[in-house]
Amino acid sequence: MKTIAVAWTGASGIPYGLRLVDCLLAAGCRVSLMYSQAAQIVAKQEVDLVLPAQPREAQRLLAERFGNTEGNLTVFGRDDWNAPPASGSNPPDAYVICPCTMGTLAEVAAGTAKDLITRAADVVLKEGRMLILVPRETPLSAIHLENMLKLTRAGAVILPPNPGFYHRPQDIGGLVDFVVARILDRLDVPHTLMPRWGEAE
Repeated sequence: MKTIAVAWTGASGIPYGLRLVDCLLAAGCRVSLMYSQAAQIVAKQEVDLVLPAQPREAQRLLAERFGNTEGNLTVFGRDDWNAPPASGSNPPDAYVICPCTMGTLAEVAAGTAKDLITRAADVVLKEGRMLILVPRETPLSAIHLENMLKLTRAGAVILPPNPGFYHRPQDIGGLVDFVVARILDRLDVPHTLMPRWGEAE
């Protein structure tokens, strides 16, 4: 059973993060979830979801939202330095920051590790595990691009949420699924979110 760490930060795109966690749990993965204070604001604005400040309350709320998680969902506070993702002795198999603010991306690129969200990224990189960043920003400045290049050279995957249209999405959910499918493919987690190129529907 894979353990995938997921972080939600304050960029627009909480529907991507919610769908990703839903699909990971449905695939039988263990999910270690963290989110920033800004993500709490965005979640309320974008999907009318009030994320509690206390991890236990959040875990209870999200377990109800995602259905029977069979204990595979654990929510950690962003200052919980005793959480497994904070140490190279117990890293996740992979880590996805989705959505990822440019501020978070810059902190990861700089190796500041000021909270659990950025410390977990530092751990995953140094341990040679997969780190996927899903940055939602446009247009991109030279600083943004330089930070992305720095992280790519360090082994991270930069996966902007740019949905395709060749699968003829019928609604916003179809656009969200396109991006989440690309993330799941990178994680080698099976899914049936959409037909693959060249396959009949």
